[in-house]
Amino acid sequence: MEARSLASGQVPCARLRWGIACLLSAGIAIFYFDRQTLGVAIKAIQQSIPITDAQFSYLTSAFLVTYGIMYVVGGKLLDVLGTRKGFLLLMVWWTLACASHGLAVNIYMLFGSRLLLGMGEGGGFPAATKAVAEWFPVRERSLAMGIINAGTAVGGVCAPPAIALILACAPWPWVFYLSALAGLLWTLWWLWSYYPPEQHPRLGAAERGEIQEVLRVPELWEAPIPWLRLLVYRQVWGLVCAKFLTDAAWYFYLFWLPKYLFDVRHFNTKSVGYYAWIPFAAAGLGCLVGGGFSSWLMRCGYSLNAARKLALGASAAVMPLILFVTVSPVQIAIVLFSLAFFGQQSWSTLVMTLPADLFPRRAVGSVAGMVGFGGAMGGVVFGLMVGQMLTHGTGYGPVFAIAGSLHVLAFLLILVMVRKVQPVAIAP
Repeated sequence: MEARSLASGQVPCARLRWGIACLLSAGIAIFYFDRQTLGVAIKAIQQSIPITDAQFSYLTSAFLVTYGIMYVVGGKLLDVLGTRKGFLLLMVWWTLACASHGLAVNIYMLFGSRLLLGMGEGGGFPAATKAVAEWFPVRERSLAMGIINAGTAVGGVCAPPAIALILACAPWPWVFYLSALAGLLWTLWWLWSYYPPEQHPRLGAAERGEIQEVLRVPELWEAPIPWLRLLVYRQVWGLVCAKFLTDAAWYFYLFWLPKYLFDVRHFNTKSVGYYAWIPFAAAGLGCLVGGGFSSWLMRCGYSLNAARKLALGASAAVMPLILFVTVSPVQIAIVLFSLAFFGQQSWSTLVMTLPADLFPRRAVGSVAGMVGFGGAMGGVVFGLMVGQMLTHGTGYGPVFAIAGSLHVLAFLLILVMVRKVQPVAIAP
């Protein structure tokens, strides 16, 4: 069987779908590399474009507003156009928007570029969630999402040292030009590699047999489901509100960590490049451990509900440790940031798997989009709060106190709103 598959140009059993997970992980890595560009390059940018703390919060919020809107619209777009065409369109837009940052000569042009960038990146995670629903049986989904979500860590790990190196060799606009080039190359890879399993020319018979669970989808699950119908389900609201709380903390860490190191720990760009990648490496480990732990629990005989919630609870439990950052030496502070990044990305992997666990395949993109919108809006609200708190002299201590409590609150919310993780019966 394997010899015949290889002779016909097909990929042996189990290799193709995991290769697709790696493809999506690489795309997410490019997204997260770009999200670090503004924060890591801020000192270089400020030499030509003055930017205050409040203005920095407006720039991060500009990205998150359109990112959140396109999370919803992009999720629906993916349900309509399909994962292959929809993600291709979004990635081309993102590449052009990323390059436009390098042309900015004032904060207003940067603001416009951030708005455009959010529109392009907004469909990334809905596409990943939809691809997981298309290619992976339930028993493999959290691990697959962990691999994909690990791309956030790869991008975050590469960004600080790579951006510092680029800035040492070239003006700051080249940070954005080279990031856009990476996105263009990935787009060509996507165009060649990704098809839904029913249409993929290189899917072997053995692997087709392993994923029959997702190929044999009942007709009811294939029917389009309008947004308004989805909003009547408490599970949707539970995920959206939980994501609002936890991504408020995540986007604070993501956008403000380099600035915190600059302003409070008095790092320079080289020092940020030396230290700031470490929490992202921990985040990548969190993606794999969170997804892998939930899959392992299912293999041990735990129900889907227990496996997801035990892993979510363990992820949330480490987050309050971030409260000690402001009173710790810099080395311990980096360790605490690393624990927070680990717990957050373990949590995020599991939360972004839940739409595929709970809802029909044709609704997964829409539900994931609404969940992501909630997360982006949490980032907007908390980011603006942080900008105002720091501008008025509050300091980082209260900010970290708030951020450290949000995952615990979100976990309690999921226990109430998603009482059992199982497929939701959609009324005809």
